[in-house]
Amino acid sequence: MSTQRLIFPDAEAAGDALVFAARAARLGDDEVRLRAEAGVLLMTAAPLAPRGLLDATPTVIAMRALAIDPELVCDFVVTASTLALAPDDQHALLLPATALSPAWAGISPPRAGWSADGTIAASMLAALAQRGIAAVAEAVPSDAGEDIVRTIRAHVWGEQMDELHGLPLGVAFAALALGFIGGDEQARVFRAGGWTRVSLARGHVLVRGPVRSGLTAVRTTGPTPC
Repeated sequence: MSTQRLIFPDAEAAGDALVFAARAARLGDDEVRLRAEAGVLLMTAAPLAPRGLLDATPTVIAMRALAIDPELVCDFVVTASTLALAPDDQHALLLPATALSPAWAGISPPRAGWSADGTIAASMLAALAQRGIAAVAEAVPSDAGEDIVRTIRAHVWGEQMDELHGLPLGVAFAALALGFIGGDEQARVFRAGGWTRVSLARGHVLVRGPVRSGLTAVRTTGPTPC
């Protein structure tokens, strides 16, 4: 894969892809999924994702759609920070030699069946994200280890907010940190099955849930009594 390239229609699209990858590398586990088909490249990253069964961090996926070589068909994950502009072509990005397989990349939101479910002001997303960033900074001790930091982040970014239609605060964080918020805009909210998508002009944030808590109704098993 070391000699393979992503060919974009112009240098601006290639630059956008690099910016998304660089932001993803700073936020999460330095991984980005590249899925291309029919001239569209979907770049996805997980600025928030759990590590292990006891990690309560919500899985929040950020997505950016870009025009790409219409003949390209691919679906793999690479180290985001290794993507680089080809020295001989400003329209192309060089791919690393190896692919990855993070757990979050195996979770694919539906491609169709989305229904509109209101809007959220971009200014609200930005304000909530800043509030969460401040809360994390205030709660993390100066000598905290990685486990403590992840526990605090999971608590803050996992909080479900009425202002976000019941979605976790991490949705606002992802929208701000990936650069999706710009200007006075109304983010559109869509739902499909257990997924919710918050769409802005610059990108999308997806999350599965919110998950209902508590006990479910007891169901009987066996033959129906007469």
